[in-house]
Amino acid sequence: MQTETVVRTIVLDTNIVLDLFVFNDPATPALLQALQTGALRWIASQPMRDELERVLAYTHIVPRLAYYELSAEQVLSRFDALVQIVAVAPKVQLTCKDADDQKFIDLAAAHQAVLLSKDHAVLALAKRLRAFGVQTGTVFAND
Repeated sequence: MQTETVVRTIVLDTNIVLDLFVFNDPATPALLQALQTGALRWIASQPMRDELERVLAYTHIVPRLAYYELSAEQVLSRFDALVQIVAVAPKVQLTCKDADDQKFIDLAAAHQAVLLSKDHAVLALAKRLRAFGVQTGTVFAND
């Protein structure tokens, strides 16, 4: 009898994406491998991609890209290769103190996804997000 593998859906905030594709954070190799092998289904909306593109042009990020010999286009290309763009999710009945992070919460709730973030405003909602089927964390744990 064959067991069916369940692919978890994941939402990554912009800081996690930077850790993954720019800073090569030591906490991200397992996440990258899970995305590349299809063990995780990474979803994002177009406004999330737009935010990443905007952040990559920030004056404090541009020198980091140069240090790692990366361009914004390369980072966006890696993003595009691994993510599935989905429709913007409706607002969930939970409001984040940081309005810029609401889109991540809404999407994770709409898809009952794992939400990885380092944002304190998002993480402060972890317990309340469980009621919407959302698991939160700062690092991907392959369990």
